[in-house]
Formats: sequence, structure tokens, C-alpha cells
Amino acid sequence: MNPSTLIGIVGGFGLVIGAIFLSSNHAADYFNLPSMLLVLGGTVAATLISYPLHEVLRVFGVFTIVLRNERLYAERDIIELVEVAKLKFQGQINRADEKLSGIKNPFLRTGVQMVLDGASTDDITTLLQWRIGRMRARERAEAQIFRTMAAFAPAFGMLGTLLGLINMLHAMDAAHFAAIGANMALALVTTLYGILLSNMIFKPIALKLERRTEQRVMLMNMMVEGVMLMQQQRSPAFIRETLQSFMAQSEDELREDAHRAKRGGR
Repeated sequence: MNPSTLIGIVGGFGLVIGAIFLSSNHAADYFNLPSMLLVLGGTVAATLISYPLHEVLRVFGVFTIVLRNERLYAERDIIELVEVAKLKFQGQINRADEKLSGIKNPFLRTGVQMVLDGASTDDITTLLQWRIGRMRARERAEAQIFRTMAAFAPAFGMLGTLLGLINMLHAMDAAHFAAIGANMALALVTTLYGILLSNMIFKPIALKLERRTEQRVMLMNMMVEGVMLMQQQRSPAFIRETLQSFMAQSEDELREDAHRAKRGGR
């Protein structure tokens, strides 16, 4: 489980619920099933209209990625690449082929396989960069769906507000004053739900997926660099030191980007 995601979700909703109980004598009025169904159902329906069904279904599966603490195993990939590069550098191509099956990262395994097969530098670079671009486009599309849901949720909250106000006006016209409170609750609570879902769930998930994608792209670019060094017959020690420096620099850049994003959001 990803601790920051869990702490954020539980803490955020806990603060909202705590504020409701501390500020209201009728906390049950904030829990309105028709309002929740309208916001959630409307958001999902609009998303299904906007995107193909298989993309929407895949995105709901991606939600589990946000909840778990996914590791990228950069150190393991460096070790496996250096081991194969060492065998190739020593001219032990058969042993390098045997070691290839032990590489767990499929992207890295593809690049190393092309080097051992004698593919040209241009062919290796073209294929690996194409796979990076395809992965980035797919994962950005997944994050964009959550951004779209973040835009739809407040809109359906406003729709619920309009419905509640219309019902309230009809109740006033008919002198059904007992129904005014219920309709006013529907009018305001749906807006609350829309804003809460947008800013507590959908937008943070989109941001987390985008950051995950950038981390994966940096790791894949590091693997491309290592494969190219292997193709150039550079020594295993040089490959290891270069990749470790590349990884340290990439982590610094990610931290700087996160710091800029945080300052920009203020």
C-alpha cells in the first residue's frame, strides 16, 4: 500500500467529516444518497460518452496502481544489464544469451536482445524510443481521463443544485414547507460532493499518474543509455558508473520538478 495515498485519502475525508460533525447539529443532512448517485453516476456516464469503453474500464484498473507502493527496481535493472554487458565484453556471447532470460524488465530485455543479435544502433534507438513514446502516450491518456472526471464532477454537482432549487420552488408554491429543507439539502450537498470528488480523488490521481509516468520515462531513458553503451563495447564498470550517475541526476530533477509544482500551486 502506498502510504502517502492512504494518508491523503483517509486524512482528507477525515478532516471533512470531522468539520461536518463539529460545525453542525444535524450531520446526517450531509449524507445524501440521491446526491451522491447523481454526481458519481453523471460523472461516469459523461466519461463513457467521452471515451471508448475499453479505455474507461482500463482506467478503473489503473486506480489500484495509485493505492499500492509501486517500485521501479532501477538498481536491479542496472545490475542485470551490467552482468550481461560484462559477458559480452569478454566475448562470452553464449553465456550472455543465457543470462538474457533472467532480465525481468521486458523493455531492457528487448534492448539487450537487439544488441546481442547484432542490430544497428539506429534500429535499436528507433524501437526503444518508439516504445517509450507509446507508453507515455497511453499513460498520459489514462491520467487525462481522471482529469476529465475532475471537470465533470463539479458540473454534475451544479446540476444537482439546479434540480434541488427547482423542486424547492415548487414546494414553496404549493406551501409544502416540509419539503423545502430536503430540496435545499439536495441543492447544496450535490455541489459539495462534486467539489470534494474532483479535488480529493480525481485530480490527485491524475497528478500521481503523471508523476509515475515521468519516473518510468526517466528509467527507460536510462536503460536506453545503458544499451547504447553496451552496443559501443564500453566496459561494464563504465556502464555501471554512468547509469548510477544518470539515476542520481534523474532523481534530483524529479525532486526539483515536484518542488516547482508545489510552489506554483501556492
